[in-house]
Amino acid sequence: MTEDFYGRVDGVREPDPTLGKSYQPASVEPVPAVPPPEPASEPAKPPKRQRVVLADPRSRRSTPTLRARLELEQQTSWGEVLIRDLVKHQLRTAIGLSVLVLVVLGALPVAFYVWPGFAALRVVGVPLAWLLLGLLPFPLLLLAGLVYNQLAERHERDFVDMIES
Repeated sequence: MTEDFYGRVDGVREPDPTLGKSYQPASVEPVPAVPPPEPASEPAKPPKRQRVVLADPRSRRSTPTLRARLELEQQTSWGEVLIRDLVKHQLRTAIGLSVLVLVVLGALPVAFYVWPGFAALRVVGVPLAWLLLGLLPFPLLLLAGLVYNQLAERHERDFVDMIES
């Protein structure tokens, strides 16, 4: 039977339609207290019906979430726009940090050229230019990597929050 099912959808499994749905526990509406039983002379009334609510009808969070996830999984035009926007944010962040690192590292040789006295300074017998050009790039690149990682994760969290809300 499973082979027939997969054969009908060209061998590709369909995405789980419940993916991304958030289920809320069932709530029961309060029912007024039952009055004491009346004498048997009158016919007994059937008990009042109790209504059980499985989800708040005003809350429709799961439908857009499911739709957005399906749009992304099926790679529709709207899903592609969402992904392209996320990639654009990531690229803008990467280019901005790269330009910042290049400006800082590129400004050092320019500073040494413009102010030769600055280049002639020595720290513990080693020229300052060697220390700055030999040691400064490593912590600077590490810091830029950490900042990029935090910003990229924030962009991804914002993307997921947008999809799930």
